[in-house]
Amino acid sequence: MPSRRRILKLIAGVPAVVLIPPASAAGAALRRPIPKTGELLHAVGLGTWQTFDVGSDAAGSAAAREVLARFVAAGGQVVDSSPMYASSESVVGDLAADLGVEKALFLATKVWTSGREAGIGQMEESMRRMRTRRIDLMQVHNLKDVHTQLKTLRAWKQEGRIRYLGITHYHESAYAELERLIKAEQLDFVQFNYNVVSTAAEARLLPVCAEYQTAVIVNRPFEEGGLFRLVKGRELPRWAEEFDCNSWARFFLKFILSHPAVTCAIPATRNPDYLVDNMGAALGRLPDAALRRRMVQHMRNL
Repeated sequence: MPSRRRILKLIAGVPAVVLIPPASAAGAALRRPIPKTGELLHAVGLGTWQTFDVGSDAAGSAAAREVLARFVAAGGQVVDSSPMYASSESVVGDLAADLGVEKALFLATKVWTSGREAGIGQMEESMRRMRTRRIDLMQVHNLKDVHTQLKTLRAWKQEGRIRYLGITHYHESAYAELERLIKAEQLDFVQFNYNVVSTAAEARLLPVCAEYQTAVIVNRPFEEGGLFRLVKGRELPRWAEEFDCNSWARFFLKFILSHPAVTCAIPATRNPDYLVDNMGAALGRLPDAALRRRMVQHMRNL
């Protein structure tokens, strides 16, 4: 973890933003263990799809730099990317090196191609782009040539080139295959979509992850922005105060984090204010079972 002096230096090195105060300043941010090792991760990570694909755009790069600096200052660790995300891997690697925060990050990326040699080449390129000799988590993106790539990932894990391996998908149609692979492959991580309006993972997938000690990364926590469109112009329900919630982003994220099988959610943003708001979801109380049901019903009634 970065020192207090390092954190202050990071914050001083980026433009000021309007900080959204945490819902509750009491207690430490929520961290969840990786089931197979016990290693703790901050429960709110950072996705990079579209948001970190800034290429040579100076304004976009400056915003992404500020987001990454504030992410680390808040204790964030998991940064998730993919070779599918255009320049995102390179932007993460370059900004992490520029800020000097490489050791604070838990770098996750993916292999997204067919064939053993193509997979090796792509993963080596990802490591070059992210400026690292070892990736914390390498995932087979959307199950593409999954058995071929998993064989390579197991060899790389044994060699120490990656620390953890996993698989990903973004749609409920893949849940049955995800479940089958979790049971058969002794995976460290699985990544899939789950949120307050897309709750199908609760039926079988999340319980299977808990049973097989597989860490869960949740993607699409805001339904690609659809949840904010649903609540546009609406006030938070008063009872959200019962779980220290003062924004819609935290409402959505706290629902996800309150499921005990979830290790980390990865909202993507290039807006520093949104980043601070998202990180606040790991502070304060989480909704209990009754409140979770109330949250789902509230969204269905909109």
